[in-house]
This record gives sequence, structure tokens and C-alpha cells, in this order.
Amino acid sequence: MAVLALTFLPALAGAQEFPDYETPYVNDYAGLLPADQEAELTAALTKLREETGVEATVLTIFSTADYGHYGTIEEFATALFNQWGIGNAETNNGILVLVARADREMRIELGSGFPAAFDKTAAQVIDSQFLPAFREDRYADGIMTGTQAVIETIARPFAAGTEPPKVSGGEGGLGILGWIMGGFFAVFVGAIAFGGRIAKKFRACPQCGQKGQVDVSKRTIQSATRSSTGTGEKTITCAACGYSAVSAYTISRITKSSSSSSGSFGGGSSSGGGASGKW
Repeated sequence: MAVLALTFLPALAGAQEFPDYETPYVNDYAGLLPADQEAELTAALTKLREETGVEATVLTIFSTADYGHYGTIEEFATALFNQWGIGNAETNNGILVLVARADREMRIELGSGFPAAFDKTAAQVIDSQFLPAFREDRYADGIMTGTQAVIETIARPFAAGTEPPKVSGGEGGLGILGWIMGGFFAVFVGAIAFGGRIAKKFRACPQCGQKGQVDVSKRTIQSATRSSTGTGEKTITCAACGYSAVSAYTISRITKSSSSSSGSFGGGSSSGGGASGKW
């Protein structure tokens, strides 16, 4: 029996798959982020890439086992990172924030261009910014504040060629630098949120016709790949009359045009640097 099991081990290992990405910024396959916060996070990561060239991406899944992986989250994150090619191929400046909801594990995987000092910073960010919120099931809060910390204490210092600042304190505790940079972040995402409120102001309810009371949210049911389209679900609700409607929509197949600098990664790699956490 043991011999038979050993015979099938290589086949089982080869069965591991990885999720495809829809965008190089945020792929919330576990549905942890409301639509407005996902948009804010995408805008912040887009700005980071445009200003510094650092490719940082956020991925949420339910479990690594869903993709045939039964090893550590470190092994999965490194393999996924290299499969996607996160970061610039020459500088290896990619960053992956991976959250596995059902496994209650997460990892910040860093490209091989990051010095070892950033591994400690990644561990501090996980402990002080992500995990306190995750332990209270406030996943959106943890992802937003944690990714902000990744941007300001890992991505930008690396791009500037400086040492990572010390991350201290509990949730929200990034010291003076964190508060200053956090203020800039808040202003930036606030402008995006304001734009969303303007759009909501003029959106009319299809049932009662009242404006300013309609919310629209989207979630991915099945992500698109290079060979097939995906599907999503859009929910419309009206606070004025209680109207609610759910409709399906199609996510376009990932085509060769997605290989542009803004639609895909740059071919970077990781040698396993970064940090992990559990809650």
C-alpha cells in the first residue's frame, strides 16, 4: 500500500494549479473586499507602479488546497509568484500579498531583488497591520491598512534605495512616517471615494426612480483565463424602497493585449523572501 501511495505522489504533485489573474493589482477571489475598497486599493497599487515601477499585487483565496497544494503557504506563494512573473524581470521588485481565508494564513512574498532586511519589515507589517484586524474577522480593514503599510514601508523605500523604516506599535502603529504617508494615502483614496459618491448621487433606482440611494456591488464567480471568459455577479440595492436585483455579467477573456505594461506582470521572480502569519 505504501509503495502504491509513493507511486502516485509525483502525479499528485503535478496536479497543483494556480489561479489566473484578472488584473495585476487586486484579485479578490475570496470576496473579502467591498467593491469600493477594491477600487481604492487598485488605484493605490496602480499609482505605486506608475510612480516607482514596483509591481505589488493582492490576492485573496479560500484555501491553497483548492489548487491542489497541501504544503506550506510559503511554497505556494513562491511558486505562484514565479508562475505569474510578478515584478520587473531585471530588478525583481515584485510584491505579493496573499491571504488564504479558510486556511487562516497569509504571506507577503518579496521578489529576489529585495535585501533580507525587508523580510523583517514584512513580518512586522503582518503582525501589526494585518493580523489584528483578521483576528476580528475584519478582513477588508486588515487588507487595506496592511497593504498601505506594504506600500509605504517596503515598496517605496526599496524603490528609493533606502533602508526600510521600523514598523512598531499595534494596529495602525506605523510611527511618524506611517502617519504622514498614511495621510497622503487617505487623501488619495478619499478622492476616489468622493468620485464614487458623486456617481451614486446621480444613479436612479429602477423601481422608485429616487436618486442617491442606489448601491452597486460586483463579485467574481469564475475568473477569466486566456482560453475562456469568466462570470461575475452584480447586485443593485436601493435604500429608499428596498429594491434589490442580482444579475450576471461576463468577464472578458484574457487576451494577448493583456500583456501590455498595465495589464500584466513584468516577468519577475522570487527566491522565497518575505514573511508569513497565522490568525
